[in-house]
Amino acid sequence: MSKQPAKIGFWLSTSLVVGNMTGSGIFLLPALLAVYGGISLFGWLFTVIGSIFIALVFSRLSKLITKAGGPYAYSREGFGDFAGFLVIWGYWISIWCGNAAISVAGVGYLSVFFPALKENNLLSALLAIASIWILTYVNTKSIKSVGVVQLITTILKILPLLLLGTFGFIYFNSDHFSPLNLSEMSNFKAVTATAALTLWAFLGLESATIPSDKVINPGKTIPRATIAGLLIAALMYVSSTIAIMGIIPPAELQHSAAPFADAAQKVWGNWAYHLIALGAVISCFGALNGWILLQGQLPMAAARDNLFPASFKKVSKKGIPIIGIFIASVLASILVGMNFSKGLISMFNFIIMLATLTCLLPYLLSSLSELMLYFKKKKSYNRKKLITASLISIPAFLYSLWAITGLGLEIIIWGVILLAAGIPIFVWMKYKK
Repeated sequence: MSKQPAKIGFWLSTSLVVGNMTGSGIFLLPALLAVYGGISLFGWLFTVIGSIFIALVFSRLSKLITKAGGPYAYSREGFGDFAGFLVIWGYWISIWCGNAAISVAGVGYLSVFFPALKENNLLSALLAIASIWILTYVNTKSIKSVGVVQLITTILKILPLLLLGTFGFIYFNSDHFSPLNLSEMSNFKAVTATAALTLWAFLGLESATIPSDKVINPGKTIPRATIAGLLIAALMYVSSTIAIMGIIPPAELQHSAAPFADAAQKVWGNWAYHLIALGAVISCFGALNGWILLQGQLPMAAARDNLFPASFKKVSKKGIPIIGIFIASVLASILVGMNFSKGLISMFNFIIMLATLTCLLPYLLSSLSELMLYFKKKKSYNRKKLITASLISIPAFLYSLWAITGLGLEIIIWGVILLAAGIPIFVWMKYKK
């Protein structure tokens, strides 16, 4: 009699959610939010609420649609091939844009050890590009088990959040939060802008949706673990951000290339400054290594569904989709190079907003996919299910739409251009098919 594979419960599922969400996104955010002041905390609040609705959408869809592919599969099932293509195209863009942002964040914390990086924009951009290509080379070799390394980097990336989110409050100065809104925007516009920025730290929450066949009582465990993981990550994000804003004056924080390290230095001295910076650097480049792997896997999956050119599904002798990885790294490098003159903080700001925009399209379409499935198969669903789905799907859709408005016209224009650039590929693939 064959032994049944072990299943995971609530706590292990929750730990996977926290591990997937807590990446490099938080490490430069306090500097970006300092421009707005204490009102950015309301942005965090709305982002947490909106993310909970989005997480519930993915939790419900994971039970209705068992195909692999997450938002891509959900959108394609609900709206057809073109929606599926736009989602996976937007996701691919968000990945290589995100990789550009992660490399910039890593260089920001390297400036602790090499101060010239703070002043020399060209040097910092070149180093960010070099890090992309070093890890691209690593990813074209072989995929090995790196469980121990992953555990170490996970501890290192959570440690600064826990330390500053707890002990940092001992050195808290409430004067840094007065006035509440430091920007020249209205309170509503400032909250909208900060909500769009903070969403960057929550991107990837959909990747934490665990396959139902591996979870004990998935109907209850997956939604509960997803929400619990979200709340734990949010607590670490918000508490550490408040602590840093209370430790470093807003005018100084706005120009910090390594806010967690700078806050640690003010609290515990130089040893903490360098230790926190080292942990952040390792975390950033560890995350970059993993996401570079995905930037090849995603178009390979689309190519196998005949939505991307066939060349993307070709793999090396070691099973690596080199073409997808290479092209995405070229695009990420171009993005860093185009924005190097802005400096580390402004460059990071532009890139994360672009990545957030292209990731919001999958959220928009996925949030309405369940409703579309109900409309398509009316006999299979009752009115109660439709109402329940509407109470989750519509708020998720409205939040995603609202977050887009906070990104600004320039980012929206760039996002539309990048998304539209994929349409000829879809038309060509349909013609060939």
